[in-house]
Amino acid sequence: MWTPTEEEKYGVVICSFRGSVPQGLVLEIGETVQILEKCEGWYRGVSTKKPNIKGIFPANYIHLKKAIVSNRGQYETVVPLEDSIVTEVTATLQEWASLWKQLYVKHKVDLFYKLRHVMNELIDLRRQLLSGHLTQDQVREVKRHITVRLDWGNEHLGLDLVPRKDFEVVDSDQISVSDLYKMHLSSRQSVQQSTSQVDTMRPRHGETCRMPVPHHFFLSLKSFTYNTIGEDTDVFFSLYDMREGKQISERFLVRLNKNGGPRNPEKIERMCALFTDLSSKDMKRDLYIIAHVIRIGRMLLNDSKKGPAHLHYRRPYGCAVLSILDVLQSLTELKEEKDFVLKVYTCNNESEWSQIHENIIRKSSAKYSAPSASHGLIISLQLLRGDMEQIRRENPMTFNRGLAITRKLGFPDVIMPGDIRNDLYLTLEKGDFERGGKSVQKNIEVTMYVLYADGEILKDCISLGSGEPNRSSYHSFVLYHSNSPRWGEIIKLPIPIDRFRGSHLRFEFRHCSTKDKGEKKLFGFAFSPLMRDDGTTLSDDIHELYVYKCDENSTFNNHALYLGLPCCKEDYSGCPNIPSSLIFQRSTKESFFISTQLSSTKLTQNVDLLALLKWKAFPDRIMDILGRLRHVNGEEIVKFLQDILDTLFVILDDNTEKYGLLVFQSLVFIINLLRDIKYFHFRPVMDTYIQKHFAGALAYKELIRCLKWYMDCSAELIRQDHIQEAMRALEYLFKFIVQSRILYSRATCGMEEEQFRSSIQELFQSIRFVLSLDSRNSETLLFTQAALLNSFPTIFDELLQMFTVQEVAEFVRGTLGSMPSTVHIGQSMDVVKLQSIARTVDSRLFSFSESRRILLPVVLHHIHLHLRQQKELLICSGILGSIFSIIKTSSLEADVIEEVEMMVESLLDVLLQTLLTIMSKSHAQEAGEYVSCLLSLLRQMCDTHYQHLLDNFQSKDELKEFLLKIFCVFRNLMKMSVFPRDWMVMRLLTSNIIVTTVQYLSSALHKNFTETDFDFKVWNSYFSLAVLFINQPSLQLEIITSSKRKKILDKYGDMRVMMAYELFSMWQNLGEHKIHFIPGMIGPFLGVTLVPQPEVRNIMIPIFHDMMDWEQRKNGNFKQVEAELIDKLDSMVSEGKGDESYRELFGLLLLEKVEQETWRETGISFVTSVTRLMERLLDYRDCMKGEETENKKIGCTVNLMNFYKSEINKEEMYIRYIHKLCDMHLQAENYTEAAFTLLLYCELLQWEERPLREFLHYPSQTEWQRKEGLCRKIIHYFNKGKSWEFGIPLCRELACQYESLYDYQSLSWIRKMEASYYDNIMEQQRLEPEFFRVGFYGRKFPFFLRNKEYVCRGHDYERLEAFQQRMLSEFPQAVAMQHPNHPDDAILQCDAQYLQIYAVTPIPDYVDVLQMDRVPDRVKSFYRVNNVRKFRYDRPFHKGPKDKENEFKSLWIERTTLTLTHSLPGISRWFEVERRELVEVSPLENAIQVVENKNQELRALISQYQHKQVHSNINLLSMCLNGVIDAAVNGGIARYQEAFFDKDYITKHPGDAEKITQLKELMQEQVHILGVGLAVHEKFVHPEMRPLHKKLIDQFQMMRASLYHEFPGLDKLSPACSGTSTPRGNVLASHSPMSPESMKMTHRHSPMNLMGTGRHSSSSLSSHASSEAGNVVMLGDSNMGEAPEDLYHHMQLAYPNPRYQGSVTNVSVLSSSQASPSSSSLSSTHSAPSQMITSAPSSARGSPSLPDKYRHAREMMLLLPTHRDRPSSAMYPAAILENGQLPNFQRALFQQVVGACKPCSDPNLSVAEKGHYSLHFDAFHHPLGDTPPALPARTLRKSPLHPIPASPTSPQSGLDGSNSTLSGSASSGVSSLSESNFGHSSEAPPRTDTMDSMPSQAWNADEDLEPPYLPVHYSLSESAVLDSIKAQPCRSHSAPGCVIPQDPMDPPALPPKPYHPRLPALEHDEGVLLREEAERPRGLHRKASLPPGSVKEEQARMAWEHGRGEQ
Repeated sequence: MWTPTEEEKYGVVICSFRGSVPQGLVLEIGETVQILEKCEGWYRGVSTKKPNIKGIFPANYIHLKKAIVSNRGQYETVVPLEDSIVTEVTATLQEWASLWKQLYVKHKVDLFYKLRHVMNELIDLRRQLLSGHLTQDQVREVKRHITVRLDWGNEHLGLDLVPRKDFEVVDSDQISVSDLYKMHLSSRQSVQQSTSQVDTMRPRHGETCRMPVPHHFFLSLKSFTYNTIGEDTDVFFSLYDMREGKQISERFLVRLNKNGGPRNPEKIERMCALFTDLSSKDMKRDLYIIAHVIRIGRMLLNDSKKGPAHLHYRRPYGCAVLSILDVLQSLTELKEEKDFVLKVYTCNNESEWSQIHENIIRKSSAKYSAPSASHGLIISLQLLRGDMEQIRRENPMTFNRGLAITRKLGFPDVIMPGDIRNDLYLTLEKGDFERGGKSVQKNIEVTMYVLYADGEILKDCISLGSGEPNRSSYHSFVLYHSNSPRWGEIIKLPIPIDRFRGSHLRFEFRHCSTKDKGEKKLFGFAFSPLMRDDGTTLSDDIHELYVYKCDENSTFNNHALYLGLPCCKEDYSGCPNIPSSLIFQRSTKESFFISTQLSSTKLTQNVDLLALLKWKAFPDRIMDILGRLRHVNGEEIVKFLQDILDTLFVILDDNTEKYGLLVFQSLVFIINLLRDIKYFHFRPVMDTYIQKHFAGALAYKELIRCLKWYMDCSAELIRQDHIQEAMRALEYLFKFIVQSRILYSRATCGMEEEQFRSSIQELFQSIRFVLSLDSRNSETLLFTQAALLNSFPTIFDELLQMFTVQEVAEFVRGTLGSMPSTVHIGQSMDVVKLQSIARTVDSRLFSFSESRRILLPVVLHHIHLHLRQQKELLICSGILGSIFSIIKTSSLEADVIEEVEMMVESLLDVLLQTLLTIMSKSHAQEAGEYVSCLLSLLRQMCDTHYQHLLDNFQSKDELKEFLLKIFCVFRNLMKMSVFPRDWMVMRLLTSNIIVTTVQYLSSALHKNFTETDFDFKVWNSYFSLAVLFINQPSLQLEIITSSKRKKILDKYGDMRVMMAYELFSMWQNLGEHKIHFIPGMIGPFLGVTLVPQPEVRNIMIPIFHDMMDWEQRKNGNFKQVEAELIDKLDSMVSEGKGDESYRELFGLLLLEKVEQETWRETGISFVTSVTRLMERLLDYRDCMKGEETENKKIGCTVNLMNFYKSEINKEEMYIRYIHKLCDMHLQAENYTEAAFTLLLYCELLQWEERPLREFLHYPSQTEWQRKEGLCRKIIHYFNKGKSWEFGIPLCRELACQYESLYDYQSLSWIRKMEASYYDNIMEQQRLEPEFFRVGFYGRKFPFFLRNKEYVCRGHDYERLEAFQQRMLSEFPQAVAMQHPNHPDDAILQCDAQYLQIYAVTPIPDYVDVLQMDRVPDRVKSFYRVNNVRKFRYDRPFHKGPKDKENEFKSLWIERTTLTLTHSLPGISRWFEVERRELVEVSPLENAIQVVENKNQELRALISQYQHKQVHSNINLLSMCLNGVIDAAVNGGIARYQEAFFDKDYITKHPGDAEKITQLKELMQEQVHILGVGLAVHEKFVHPEMRPLHKKLIDQFQMMRASLYHEFPGLDKLSPACSGTSTPRGNVLASHSPMSPESMKMTHRHSPMNLMGTGRHSSSSLSSHASSEAGNVVMLGDSNMGEAPEDLYHHMQLAYPNPRYQGSVTNVSVLSSSQASPSSSSLSSTHSAPSQMITSAPSSARGSPSLPDKYRHAREMMLLLPTHRDRPSSAMYPAAILENGQLPNFQRALFQQVVGACKPCSDPNLSVAEKGHYSLHFDAFHHPLGDTPPALPARTLRKSPLHPIPASPTSPQSGLDGSNSTLSGSASSGVSSLSESNFGHSSEAPPRTDTMDSMPSQAWNADEDLEPPYLPVHYSLSESAVLDSIKAQPCRSHSAPGCVIPQDPMDPPALPPKPYHPRLPALEHDEGVLLREEAERPRGLHRKASLPPGSVKEEQARMAWEHGRGEQ
């Protein structure tokens, strides 16, 4: 049964509970719980963290705490019953905990560790507080430590400042705002102090500390290390002031035995002292700790003969010093003991012993020496601060160690009244003695006794130093052989006060003989009384004493015998008649010096003071004695304060008339003496005296009389020092007057009361008289008035003892009222007057409401005057603060209403005015003071006050002015942040007061300024205030912790809601005047609705409907509302305001309202577009502020930008986002996209001179200038993005403008720029990007991506895997879909993120360019992947039932074509898919494409291996051949045969006949290619792999046999595996072995050579993927004897179809495997695989690449670009050595692939060998006898070839650049240039008999060669080529042509335009080439500057003629 708990209400969780039972409440250790019910060991309740969730938990998991329960029952509140500071620590630590962890996450490690340390300290301090074992002082100290740490932590974590009073958190309701402000200030200061120096002693809150803090040195002797003395020692420590050359402290004595330990065993570990009472001034002196070491033993340390062993002398040994200034810093910081080692030095000359410490300090090293390195004193020091009581409290352990208190010589800075002391310090200075007939000087020892008057030696009255007991006699140390010893030893004589009078000192002088007997012989003495005859003690001075002779036999029993003698010179003059027959004769030549210093609170050395105290002895000298009192030392006066005061009042009573004024002056002197800081602490002594000991019952009359007389004189006297002193003493004079009157009244039962009252009245009249005098011309009078005003408030308390509150108040009012107004007095007097008023307000008198009623008007009058004139603002604010503080504390009284009324009338207006002035000057502190005053006043005001205030305005103008002022002040208050951000308590209270005040004032506003008197200014001010108020950061409760939010809501509620209601109701009250605030208030109101408070939003959003309605009524539309709302929405959302729920609520509320309107359609459309804009803005903001990737941000910005343009047509916003997008692109280095983005703005501008205003970063300029600047910038970005084709039209546009303006300089510049772009297009390498289609499915994606598909342009080198990884990292929540099918609705609507990514192929728009023959591939490459809007991808599927026997029959392809919204590249790297088109490809078409693709793949691979070395790995080729042949035998092609060559199929599909024919041709082609492949395989195959090769040949025979019956003509052309002819492949002819000679003999015009040396042929088996040009392949066996002509004929026969005629493009000759090693092999062995060798120039070559499907050939995959990035053709000359051996190729290949991006020749080759690399172009010319047809001159210098036609059946026909280019092979020792990538005409030109009859335009080496590729050097050996390249460093741009010396043999750098004369192709004989090569290596650089028809052309022509001649 659950029962409500009675006592168990609150507890702390001591063990975490997981809530594992039904209704269990999950609890963490340390949480607090509120308990509601209990049942059998279980509680039901709530956690204070989550008060809404109830649950059960075990009772034994909870530690119960006492608590106060209020409002018992269902809604009870429980507050733990513990010290409030403990509760605060608990709450604060919980708040810090989460923030502390965040510090680590944010890498603020230093603060993290500091805070951890502070948190641990707080936990420990809290534990101490809870223990309950501390004393009150300790509790206070612990609380102080806690608050310092709490404030420090809050400050550093940016939390709120907690205002405190006496360590307790203050309740803002209980104190005035002014006090709260001051507490915040003091808390802030204490935080800053603790931050700068954590936890140093600081004044308590609210305390003013006037008392100086004394310092104390704790010294402890740890050990004295020495090993040579071997005797007992005394060590004396003292403090020494080097600057003044004197000791300033007593001595601390430590007595050690000969082993170095203490002589007294009890002293072990207790040899310590405290040097006390050092002032701050002392700490700045040049102080030293000095240690004198005196040994006790033999006369001479090293001489055992000197003196007997039993006699011990005190002998000086050594000295050590330590500078306090040097160690003070470390001691101050350390706060604990620190050890120091003091080195002990001995004196070189004993006579200088008294100065040894000075010599050591001055480092006069000649006068002292160190006996050994091991001598040293080890001491520890600690600096303590505070009075002695505090030190005892804080360091009890120190005082328990037998601490020796070592006092300062003389009194400390502050003398405490109870401090009784009577010490005489005597210094033995020096003596001068006669030698006395001895040959050597004496060893003199002085013995001293203190004797009483009766001759008795006083016991224990001599102290050698603190730390040792007192003694009765003193023996000085002995200086060896010195008649003029200097001792300088200080002895303290603590003589009892009662024995002081009559006592004297006797000094006996003995010579210490060092002879055997060693006796001490007395030879003289001296003496000195302690007190003089006049009763004064021995003065503080050096005294020279007479020395009297005597011997051992002399007796001192009768001391009277010598006491009658003069002791010194002064004494001698006092007793002239001394009989010479006395037994003691003075030794005139001998003298003895001592000095004394008295520190006594009982004895005086002052004669005048003594005379005053004994005035009755000298009645005739009283006037003189009183006059001399002023000259007595203050220390003496305070010592005898009571005695002096008694004496003065007795003298006053004795003769008032005669002595009255003098006594008054003396009294004033003494009172003012106590104002000195040194004697300030004697004021209590004075107070006690007045209360308890004062007996002058008649004194008051004389005191009043004198005082009045002084005041009345002040008008006439020039010197007024004594009057001013009397004014300063006013407080104590009145105390004496009042006490005297009380005594008199008591004695006489109240007689003469009236006379007393009237005398006081008269006195006040005199005071008023003094104050009313005009002091502007008299400085002395001014000082008198100031002194009077300063002292005046101190007398109120005394007057209240004799008069009623009202009477005193009247006195004061009259006095304050008598002061002249501000205008008539000077600045300084003004301050004094206000200070006096301030002290009046602070006095007890003002706390009585009766007196306030009288005083307040006069106080307010003075403040009002000052505020009007803006004078002394700080003092005025202090006075006001005090007044509000007093009124607040007495707020229960009815009088307060009246007082507040008074203040409102007098101050409110002037306060507002003052605040406006201060705020305009930004004086923060003054502003804070006055704001707190204003808030205090407003807080005190109630309904009646507001009513009176508003009724009192004479006119509406006055009211308007007042409202404008107060609204303005409130606005400034929120704008200026008068209170710092962390003053949360202050800010909330301020907001509360403002909202209350506004509620009172809004009714007046509505009542007075709505109807006919509508005033826009006041209303606008009101609305602005309300908007600012709601938006205040301090009121945004959503961002603070839940516990803090709960506190604020409990105390104030949500003030934003209160103000929103107020604002809404005021808006409704406006009526038809609302139109005045459209559109001005739209932005501010929108800001209010964006506050994340649902209620505020619900209240405020409907106002927009209202605005739309009113504008619709007025204008017939709401364009203004629309424009303003959209504008403001953009800026506010980007500032971080608004959220998804706001968007929904906005749409919901407004649509609901708009539905009922007549203009609903336009309204709904507007609201919808605004909510859609918000969607985009929120997406944009989330992208921008998050750690989002550039892609997301760019996509988001594009989306928003387009919305502004297309949907809401906001041009300015559109342009802003253009620039934001451009900046993002630049940051991501998307320069092309940045250019396209800026182009959008550029297109908005015209070439006009219209002026444009300043906008964004653009200055004000004309439209033409802005457009020009934009064009230049765009061109620059296109250049950086290598998109020169896009930049060229802009260059032309600019050129057109410059030309029209005749600006030739700019025109020249832009034309050069355009030209350089053409150069760049032809010379620089650009990588072709990949394209990827991305689908974003699911509702979790941002709005602009949700359920849309995009195509994205990939980065350079980015493949599908990398792209997919990038997208997944951008959307870490997303899941990658593994299939390409379109997703269903479940995925589209789910709350998740799905990404669907696959690569797509671009379908270029510029098909014409790509089909043109003579367009260089560099240009085509650009158009293949730019300006692309369509992309496609294929997906295989089975249509109808799947044929199990042959699945190819039903295998269809689904081809999807995607059309984008914009072309790529554009303003983004990705665009949305606008349209999808699906086409299905039939199985037959699919089969055609598959076979065709496989053929291309085989060609490429075989070509690649054809040029590899013998030993290269051919696994790839083996696998590929095996795959195709094996499949063909066991399926593959056979399956196609079954499927499509079947009679059934043909009859069913009559329309497919042509396609079937095409498929057959492709199959035939594949057989031929496989034959070539096997030949290559046989050549390279490893012996171990021969069986595999044999198997492949066998299977190939089977495959061919299976096709035989289909193609009967096939076998004739294909001897068994020796050669296959392919109508579409390259021709690879294998031939009989040929020697180099026979090769040379071959006619250079024979078809054999034509085929073998086709300079521009593609590599064997090479073809661009898109090129369908057929290449004939011929394989010859070694026994094949056909001539090349026959081969050629065979090829013609093999292609009966006319479309293959003329398509021979490459006839390569491949030697068979039987070729003998000696024969010259015509096989290409040097050319690298085409994918691995790029043909870019050395300066710009990109990385080589393989097709993706050969990716496992890892050695070549180091630097792969995408396959579109590959250069289209490679032009490396082939290498054939003379001996037929293969060159060393691997190194060259490796360097080409991964080296410095340039081809390298083999360094092992000789020049002669390299010569064979020369390139011959004359091979194509006719014999001399043939006459070629007439051609243009340049044709003679060309080598025309047949163009390579494209296959008309090709489905891609050169458009699809997706497959790799296999180029750069070299056959027959001649470099081949693959033309497979060049444009192909779709039909072949007709053949003619002569090769040269081709039109010269058919193929032009210069035109079709892109400049970045190496040119064909018509007569340059490869060694020259390679050497020249080797010499060039790899760099990103070609060197300028002008740098290289002109070379007549260099070909041109640029493809000349059609209208330029061509440069000739040069050729030389091999021998010439070799000679030239040996003579001069040539560079490869080109000249762009060579003019047509130059010398170079002429030389070329001559070389050509030379070549023909040789032939």
